[in-house]
Amino acid sequence: MAPEILAPAGSYETLTAAVRCGADAVYLGGKAFNARRSADNFSDDELEQAIDYCHKRLVKVYVTLNTLVFDREISSLAKEAEDICRAGADGLIIQDLATAKIIKEICPGIPMHASTQMSVQSIYGLEELEKLGFVRAVLPRELSESEIRHIRANTDMELEYFVHGALCMCISGQCLMSSVFGGRSGNRGLCAQPCRLPFGINAKGGNNLSLKDLSLIDRISALADAGINSLKIEGRMKRPEYVAAAVTACKNAVSGKKDPVITDALANVFSRSGFTDGYFTGNTGKNMFGIRTIDDVAASSESLGFLSRLYDGEKPLIGVKMDFTLSSGKPASLSVTGAGFTANAVSENPPEPSVNKELTAEEAKARLSKCGGTQFFAEEINCTAKKGLFLSASALNRLRRDALSSLENEAAKKEPYQINGYSHNISRHIAKSRKLYLRFLDADKIPGSLPAADRVIIPLDTPVETAAKLSAVTEVAAEIPVNVFSRGEHYIERLKALAGAGVKLAVADGIDGIGIAEKAGMPFAAGFGTNICNSVSLGYFEERGAVDCLLSCECDLQSISAAGGDVPRGVLVYGRIPLMVTRNCPVKNKLTCDECGRTGELVDRMGIHFPVRCKYGCSQILNSRPVCMTDRLNEIRSVDFDLLYFTVESPAECLDIIEKYRQGQAVDGEFTRGLYTRTVL
Repeated sequence: MAPEILAPAGSYETLTAAVRCGADAVYLGGKAFNARRSADNFSDDELEQAIDYCHKRLVKVYVTLNTLVFDREISSLAKEAEDICRAGADGLIIQDLATAKIIKEICPGIPMHASTQMSVQSIYGLEELEKLGFVRAVLPRELSESEIRHIRANTDMELEYFVHGALCMCISGQCLMSSVFGGRSGNRGLCAQPCRLPFGINAKGGNNLSLKDLSLIDRISALADAGINSLKIEGRMKRPEYVAAAVTACKNAVSGKKDPVITDALANVFSRSGFTDGYFTGNTGKNMFGIRTIDDVAASSESLGFLSRLYDGEKPLIGVKMDFTLSSGKPASLSVTGAGFTANAVSENPPEPSVNKELTAEEAKARLSKCGGTQFFAEEINCTAKKGLFLSASALNRLRRDALSSLENEAAKKEPYQINGYSHNISRHIAKSRKLYLRFLDADKIPGSLPAADRVIIPLDTPVETAAKLSAVTEVAAEIPVNVFSRGEHYIERLKALAGAGVKLAVADGIDGIGIAEKAGMPFAAGFGTNICNSVSLGYFEERGAVDCLLSCECDLQSISAAGGDVPRGVLVYGRIPLMVTRNCPVKNKLTCDECGRTGELVDRMGIHFPVRCKYGCSQILNSRPVCMTDRLNEIRSVDFDLLYFTVESPAECLDIIEKYRQGQAVDGEFTRGLYTRTVL
């Protein structure tokens, strides 16, 4: 079976373009809780119209609820989810685990698709998604062909993968750059795209966070063979001409058709110095980077007029069989069958005896075949017409229109979902004590004479001897990074080795990590990349058996104190926030790994420096300044632990910061209060 072509629809015109060019499904968002809140999007009434329009043309509609939510928004989210389900959407695309739990209560029958924003990269995360009731996962763009094939060989879930459109530098769901820089969260649909601005390597100048657009249209047959069920086109913020070109190019590729005019037009309508397939082919590096140039813009304007003609009228996409009967004394009848549906229509009056001209079967076929202006075309027409009878052309045309209209309505019918009510009643959290956790990116930065702490979180590559020494004096947890990809089995083996040294807990920085910890036989805590922003998500982790949870650094002080439930939770009170986790190291654009020596930096146009640290096959871009709340701990209420998050600090600096924390003092040097004192949009 050919994979589904899934098109973006940021507006009604774009939706129309996608459908008329042959998309099998579209994805779109309401006015809130979707990852493209700056698109036109769809009101409740427009959503109903869009779903009706698509279903009449046998096109599925998936609605995005793919943002993180705060407790203050839960009621509004539940109301929007209920409205979407009542409108008859074919599936929901979800990021926040809270949304998944709420949907299962409101409408257990609607299919749930895991957004790429969930950062699930391996079979271990997919197993978790299946337990939650997801039927499809949108895989990260960073996966290679061999990694996709490995996932397909180990899961029955539907798999969706991006085949064309913009590439973010960061692994989806792990970017905090827009949020930290200006309060516009990419996790909440308002990314300001600061990564497209100049960032140099160790000095100003260059665009080392801007990737070319992805295009795998030439590799669609390989994707289908690898087991991808849905070919996703990015672009809810883009013009309808772009969507028309991308859908047409994908449709051509699926059918094996070559059309260089469309291929060239797609390259012209939007690109950033051309396209890349680097992640899929495993050829990452300098060739993946690009920016939008003046030449790109000029090429786009030249192609818009041609591309708009691809969707300038209804396209005959659905073949039908017609059976027409004309007999004396009875109204003429027409039965129309297509795409598994059948509709019937009869004329208002019986045919008249012919005086000058009778209606022949050949003439009836000729008139019935004229389905212009509809999405139908006549594949087969069977006519049974008794001689000596006459039916006017207008009556025959009306008969055809009525039958096709009825067929439309049959196609649009959908069994309504069962809708249940939802109430958000979470008990207020009472923190019984306040613990101190210390986290280290590198084992060689751990001070030899470490002050007392309730937990020390170490990296997976920590030597067993070091882990054993720490385990003798305190609780030690091993951190499973969010970047798993094909390293899951290695992480499991490392956890088992560290368990032998006394490590009794794993910190899962993503959903994949939960399954990895379970396979290693370790309990887990929810770490940095799990993006926990509300009580319902905390409830999921509590039910799943999490020892405790780290709240997202996108939570402000009010959101932290409002998060209810019983599972222990904490916050980062010191540390450089990872602004991005990337699978393509930006520093390699200018320096080799030996030249960098793990000390590379990005420098923005203002001359501000951002450390880059590579580990486990990925790079972390850290904020220029650490968050510091060590002197304002009393303002952070209802938490059970404070986390000091060490990244670039020397052992001596770590000791000094720990002492500052104990004294309730701010750290030396420049720092930021992060997002705790701001409201993230």
